[in-house]
Amino acid sequence: MHIRFLLLTFFIIVFSSSFAQQPATSPDLIVKSLETKETLVSNSIVKNIPFKNAGPTIMSGRVVDIEVNPENSTEFYVAYATGGVWHTVNNGITFTSVFDRAPTQNVGDIAVNWAHNIIWAGTGETISSRSSYAGVGILKSTDNGKTWVNTGLYDSHHISDIIVDEKNPDVVLVASLGHLYSPNDERGIFKTLDGGKTWNKTLFINSDTGIINLGAAPENANVLYAAAWDRTRMAWDFRGSGENSGIYKSTDAGETWSLVTVGNGFPQGKGVGRIGLAVVNANTLYAIHDNQDMRDDSKEKKAEKKDEDLKPEAFKNMTSAAFLELNADELDDYLKSNRFPKQYTAVKAKELVKSGEFKASDFYLYTFDKNSPDSEGEVIGAEIYKSNDGGKTWNRTHEGYIEDFFYSYGYVFAEMDVNPQNENEIYLVGVPLIKSTDGGKTFTYIDEPNVHVDHHIIWVDPKMPNHLINGNDGGLNMSYDGGKSWSKINSMPLAQFYAINVDYEKPYNIYGGLQDNGTWKGPHNYEYSKDYEAEGQYPFKRVGGGDGMQVQIDRRDSDIIYVGSQFGFYNRLNLKTGERTFIKPSHDLGEAPYRFNWETPILLSSHNQDILYMGGNKLIRSMNQGDTWTAISPDLTAGGKPGNVPYGTLTAISESPFQFGLIYTGSDDGVIQVTQDAGGSWKVISTTLPQNLWVSKVTASTHKKGRVYAALNGYRYDDFKPYVYVSDDYGKSWKDISSNLPLSPINVIIEDPVKENILYLGTDDASYVSFNKGESWEVLDGSMPNVAVHDLVIQTEANDLVVGTHGRSIFITNLDEIQSFDPGKAEDLQLFKMQAVDFSTNWGRSWSAWRTANTPETSIKFYAPKAGEAKLDILSKEGKSVKSWSAEIDKGFNYVTYDLSISEDGKKQLEKETKNLKITKAQNGVFYLPPGTYTVQINAAGTSAKTKFEIKEGSRRQDRAERAAQTQED
Repeated sequence: MHIRFLLLTFFIIVFSSSFAQQPATSPDLIVKSLETKETLVSNSIVKNIPFKNAGPTIMSGRVVDIEVNPENSTEFYVAYATGGVWHTVNNGITFTSVFDRAPTQNVGDIAVNWAHNIIWAGTGETISSRSSYAGVGILKSTDNGKTWVNTGLYDSHHISDIIVDEKNPDVVLVASLGHLYSPNDERGIFKTLDGGKTWNKTLFINSDTGIINLGAAPENANVLYAAAWDRTRMAWDFRGSGENSGIYKSTDAGETWSLVTVGNGFPQGKGVGRIGLAVVNANTLYAIHDNQDMRDDSKEKKAEKKDEDLKPEAFKNMTSAAFLELNADELDDYLKSNRFPKQYTAVKAKELVKSGEFKASDFYLYTFDKNSPDSEGEVIGAEIYKSNDGGKTWNRTHEGYIEDFFYSYGYVFAEMDVNPQNENEIYLVGVPLIKSTDGGKTFTYIDEPNVHVDHHIIWVDPKMPNHLINGNDGGLNMSYDGGKSWSKINSMPLAQFYAINVDYEKPYNIYGGLQDNGTWKGPHNYEYSKDYEAEGQYPFKRVGGGDGMQVQIDRRDSDIIYVGSQFGFYNRLNLKTGERTFIKPSHDLGEAPYRFNWETPILLSSHNQDILYMGGNKLIRSMNQGDTWTAISPDLTAGGKPGNVPYGTLTAISESPFQFGLIYTGSDDGVIQVTQDAGGSWKVISTTLPQNLWVSKVTASTHKKGRVYAALNGYRYDDFKPYVYVSDDYGKSWKDISSNLPLSPINVIIEDPVKENILYLGTDDASYVSFNKGESWEVLDGSMPNVAVHDLVIQTEANDLVVGTHGRSIFITNLDEIQSFDPGKAEDLQLFKMQAVDFSTNWGRSWSAWRTANTPETSIKFYAPKAGEAKLDILSKEGKSVKSWSAEIDKGFNYVTYDLSISEDGKKQLEKETKNLKITKAQNGVFYLPPGTYTVQINAAGTSAKTKFEIKEGSRRQDRAERAAQTQED
């Protein structure tokens, strides 16, 4: 009996441990995983597969820092939250990425030692939003970004500020905000005296409080001020203030610190939120503060309120008799202000209560979300404080509240700058951009129509203060008149996509929802050019606002699309007529409100394009393109948790192409469910998977009816382990297919439409392909930066893989070679099919002496079983070589560019083989292949392979032939 009890206890402990929440990933594992990732890239057989960036460029992404050359303001670096670091030497006309080979594109701050050409990058942005991604420590470059070395602080996750000693390049101070979703100790102020080899923590407050801002006195580098921020985020809640927030001061170059906001005029207590600093000199500084204390609701204001207005709580315990006695006008006002369905007028509501169909309490339930926190009123919000005595005393600079500036998102902003030549001129970044010329007493708006909202950085030129550079969620703007007018200087592909999709037009279009930049549509063959400025038409067009989310396109008519913004606010849009119909579902009387995720999932049924699914906490279905809705499930989540972020919501929907109504859903609290009868019954199928994790993707197979894939994401616990699974029995049992994936949360997994063994997967820093159903993975994006991949879509007619990144826009690669590769013959040389090329008489010619010659090219694509040297030959129809050369190749897929030229001997051979053929030198002195069929032969790895390819008669030659024939007929 005793042994049985012990065995049962052991079983319960082991079984329960599989459901225990994983702890935050340790820094040791992060270091090891970075090394693993580098090895995977180096050894990947698909690392050479080329990706083309398809834009867009014009809307850009969130800017977090700007560093300007103090001797030449036309040279500066710009850091993007998830798009890396970019460099310009011509005042923003063009930029070059200096971060493509960095281990992450997530940046919090940069600093430049201009005298020694050293760049420091603190990784992991710090605005603490739901899409603020962690970094991998602090990076250093001594060659203008060609190479980067990680100098430590791996567990900092989010670095807010870096200060470099101008006299000694080895002395650097780093401010770490620390983990976003979990407590940790690698936060505070760190200092190095040896260029990053070792770090000393000089300020630590506690494991929930980090440093959000660090500033040095311009004339005395020994005097520094640091803003501490006590904050905690969960997937369901965000606490953006705390009693440990405050301002610290150092007078010994950051070796020691003292708190200077205690009992001297600066706010204290649990309401102290994010603080931003602008240091004028050693004794004078400003602080912008996101005050989370409640506003004082005076007796006069309370008296002004209409006591007779109905409130939801009044209905909670109201009797039916009391309900029937309510004033009809007041009841109508209540129903309208709380957005009840239009059919519920006061008259109709009383009829329903009188008949007993509804109770008075149902009019409370309709407005009540048990997971929402109780309303406490309105917070104070933005405040400006100033100290003229080095932090000994503080005074608020303004009377009253600064309205319409932070709104409810002060934790995202709270940055400022001051005119070095006039301390009374200050600039504040919030939802709008505002300016004060009287030391913060009064403010004016200075953002123009071409300046995006949600500002994060402002730089004031110390030599020419009317020269400003502003970074916001829409990229970069520049002003030379103190903010009266602005130019937009976006030209880089830096869009932050949440989701993408494609249509089947020719050429096909790509659609995508962007962080704070709406939803856009554009051609897949877009190539960056400034020509649109002369033509007046940018190829990508905006089709939706807000934070753009998922997009669905009607396969019958691609002018009918479904687009939306955060928390389920979707529209059906007719692109041809411009008609826009709001289609967000609403719960009915007697039901609690639906809960919608930030990125609410939607899906058009592949079986009937009139049928649209949307996920709240229930699965909701429309049979008529979103005009009316019906919930076809109970709550499919774990029920949510109290907090200020909607939680207990669906995040993924997938319907099997084999059967209408075979649907899978996934939730943000880790629940995966399936229905096989269109919602008639549901079954939880995630009980044997790790629990409580965000379900980032559920994908029903296109190859086998019972097969389904699931990707779970632990990022919101600072758990970076890759969780990905497959089931072949509708989710009854699951197989872990994470195999050799390095640490990185998984966002998406899809199947290849042709080969069932091939899978594609996107993580927070890469994309991968598996040729064996997930038994092993190859890093797919060797030609892409290490950027977060949020979505993958395959356009089956073009056979293109379209990659939606959260920071570097959209990339495309063709899948012909991946699908042609035979893993069973990995020891053999495999030469892939070549595309036909249209001949042109313009080859080697230029229409102007000032232009380079038009040079054709094609790609010879093959798989090599080992690295080394390959000999390539172009053979005539008689098998004679007309061009021969050698190339260094890698193990795996290789792409050798061929310019279609031939040797002089090759020219003679072709003329010999073909009667009346005369090949002349092109304008650039090169002989090119004439139309015909040729053979490519490769000798490599001790074996050889051949394939045919064709040079077709080009359109120019055909036109001439047709004209000649027509002339003869005439």
